[in-house]
Amino acid sequence: MTASFAPSVVMTSLQSIEQFLYREAELCDAMDWDSYIQLYDEKCEFHLPQWISETEFATDPKTQLSHIYWKSRAGLEDRIFRIRTGRAAAYRPPFRTVHMITNLRPRGAADGAWTVKANWSTHFFRTGTAGLFFGWSEYLLAPHGESWKIARKHVVILNDVVNHVLDFYHF
Repeated sequence: MTASFAPSVVMTSLQSIEQFLYREAELCDAMDWDSYIQLYDEKCEFHLPQWISETEFATDPKTQLSHIYWKSRAGLEDRIFRIRTGRAAAYRPPFRTVHMITNLRPRGAADGAWTVKANWSTHFFRTGTAGLFFGWSEYLLAPHGESWKIARKHVVILNDVVNHVLDFYHF
């Protein structure tokens, strides 16, 4: 937090940031894609890198491998379209999920925006199997009316082996 914010403004911002991120998780779990997509700015960059080694993940989506890299919200919109139409093989059948957000670490940024780092875990159930992904995300949240828009989201999955996909290839 920067010293230029009054304590009451900082607390209000922190509370609204926390509630905003909880809402993002809730809308994803509910598969309320129309409301979910509205949380993202149209120019939002979304990056989910792959691990290069046990201690280093890809940082440049233009030259290194990523699980997901979208330059704008259009990539997320396409993913939602594929989920809705059954064209996203990874979501057939869909997952039942609970996203848990914790350890929010916000820093004030320029023009009222905030950079927020948060730890998360996603519990899921699909095809008779329960599982868990966990990691951390870094958001750039831009003010939007009385709330926020996600201007950038960087997601690091710490256990990025997808057993459901691997099981498919066992003979």
